[in-house]
Amino acid sequence: MSESIYIFSNGEIKRKQNTIYFENEKGDHKYIPIENTRELHLFGEVTLNKEALEFFTQKEVILHFYNYYGYYVGSYYPREHYNSGYMILKQAEHYLDPDKRHILAYEFIDGAVANIKKVLSYYLNRGVEIKAYIEKIEELARLLEEQEDIESLMAIEGNIRDVYYSAFDLIISSEDFEMDKRTRRPPENRLNALISFGNSLLYTYILSEIYKTHLDPRIGFLHTTNFRRFSLNLDIAEIFKPVIVDRVIFYILNKNMIGPEDFEENLGGIYLKESGRKVFIEKLEEKLKTTVNYKKIGREVSYRRLIRLELYKLEKHLMGDEEYKPLISEW
Repeated sequence: MSESIYIFSNGEIKRKQNTIYFENEKGDHKYIPIENTRELHLFGEVTLNKEALEFFTQKEVILHFYNYYGYYVGSYYPREHYNSGYMILKQAEHYLDPDKRHILAYEFIDGAVANIKKVLSYYLNRGVEIKAYIEKIEELARLLEEQEDIESLMAIEGNIRDVYYSAFDLIISSEDFEMDKRTRRPPENRLNALISFGNSLLYTYILSEIYKTHLDPRIGFLHTTNFRRFSLNLDIAEIFKPVIVDRVIFYILNKNMIGPEDFEENLGGIYLKESGRKVFIEKLEEKLKTTVNYKKIGREVSYRRLIRLELYKLEKHLMGDEEYKPLISEW
């Protein structure tokens, strides 16, 4: 099984014949099991040369880069072996046709809302007084079918997420982590820092899964396609944020695995220190590897595999083989 490799130290990635290793500033070497590596996440100041990049391309390994504060800045996306001209045309067709694009945008939001309700219901069944939040979300969700354009759909979804995030303070037992309101770029408190960090990682995981399909990550449907960024991974992430990232956050904080000492304030924002990033990544990786019984195919699959299966469903929709319906968590 392919693994994700995380590098937090400063140093250099080097190639030696058919092997790749990381050399830190002290000169210590650590070999990277390239045949079993899906992607590298580089948090430290890491240099690498053309020879190493050529080897990563040959082995179809994606590199994800993060800045000093742990936030995603970009990816090295190797030559696309699976890309299909036919699929790109189908993606473009569904993006340019307002009705076809609206159908997919609606399904992504509908899946996101359904999974938000699943997460809240999980904690409601464990004694957290959040029934009123679920009812408010259901009230707002009924407005989605009335919306005729994507901007209106996203506005309703934004209102739903505001209600959802306001319930976090009831789910999280620690007084050191309060939501207040959702803030980004920069996050203004510790809980927002965790959400932003987790979402950034999820975007990269989905990008890596897209690479293994015929889909082009530059053409999304809910999020506008532009010249600057990938957008399809953002679409798919809407479905998985509640059941992967948010559930990991609740688990970590309610188990007191991360505390105020794992954060720092800088440039007007709050950021996770390396100590906090390592704990979060460890638990997020555990979640991605957790298997569940997926009734659609009748067998156990990991959460990471569920992301790939979601992409396959989207491919079938674009080719006209099967209408796309988002994953709604049963776990």
